[in-house]
Amino acid sequence: MNTVKTGMLLAALTALFGVVGYMLGGANGMLIALGLAVATNLYAYWNSDRLALAAHHAAEVDERTAPDLFRMVRDLSQRAGLPMPRVYLIDNPQPNAFATGRNPENAAVAATTGLLQMLSYDEIAGVMAHELAHIKNRDTLIMTVSATVAGAIATIAQFGFFFGGRGDERPNPIVMLATALIAPIAAMIIQMAISRSREYDADRMGAEICGQPMALASALAKIAGGAAHIPNMDAERHPATAPLFIINPLSGHGMDNLFSTHPATENRIAALQALAQQMGAPMRGGFAPRPPAGSPWGNAPRRGPWG
Repeated sequence: MNTVKTGMLLAALTALFGVVGYMLGGANGMLIALGLAVATNLYAYWNSDRLALAAHHAAEVDERTAPDLFRMVRDLSQRAGLPMPRVYLIDNPQPNAFATGRNPENAAVAATTGLLQMLSYDEIAGVMAHELAHIKNRDTLIMTVSATVAGAIATIAQFGFFFGGRGDERPNPIVMLATALIAPIAAMIIQMAISRSREYDADRMGAEICGQPMALASALAKIAGGAAHIPNMDAERHPATAPLFIINPLSGHGMDNLFSTHPATENRIAALQALAQQMGAPMRGGFAPRPPAGSPWGNAPRRGPWG
C-alpha cells in the first residue's frame, strides 16, 4: 500500500510540476518542467536523504563520538527488527528529530542537540522509536522524496522567468506571482494529505517498539513546547523538509502553518494515552537498556553525550 501511495504522490507532484511550467511558459514550459520533474524524481530517489541531512547540517556520529545515542538506536533497531541506521546529530537548540532514507537498508535518523538536552533518556528513546517506526513503515522514502520535489516546485515557481512567456509573449507578472504563491501551497497540501495519518501510525508503532507510550507522549509535549519558542532557522530556509520532523519545526509566523503536515500534538498525545491504557499502565516490558554507570546521560537536562 505504501508503494501505491508513493507512486500516487510522485505522480501528483510531477503533474503539479507540469502545471507550473504551463502557467509560466505555455506548452514549451510544461515540457521543460516535466523533464525537470522526471530528473528531480530520479535524483530525489537516490539522494533525497543526503539533501535533507545537508540542509540541516547534520553530522554523522558513531559509538565513539555519541556512545549513548548510538547504543540506544542500535538497541531499539534490534527490538524493531531493523538494520542499524546511520545516526546523525544536528547542532540546533530546538528539540526535534527526523528519519530519512529510501529503504530500511539505507536509512538514517537525526536528532538535534536541543532534543538531547531537554528530554529524559526514556523520552528520547520514544522519539527514536517513532523515527524507526517511520523507517519500518517505509515512510521515509515518500516523506523525503516529497520534501525534495516540493522544494523544487517552490524554486521553479519563484524563478519562473527562466521559462519565458507563452509563445512569443513575455511572462505575465500577475500569473507569475500567483503561480509562485499557489504552487508551493499546492505541493504542501499534497504532502499534508499523506503525512498526517503516517504520524499517528509511527506514534503507535514507536510506542510499541520502546514499550512506553507515555514517554513518547511526554516527549511530544516537550518538543512541541520547545519548537513553539525556539526557532529552527535551517527549517525556515527549507520549509519543504518540515514534514520529516516528529513535530513541525516551523515558527508559524507566516503562512507555513496554514497547512500543517502534522496532526495536532494534543490529538497525538490523547491517542498515546489511550494506547497506554490498552497496554496497561504503569508500563511493563519497556525499553530496558540504560546508559552505563558514569555516563553523562541522566534524566535531568544536560549537555549530552556528544561533548
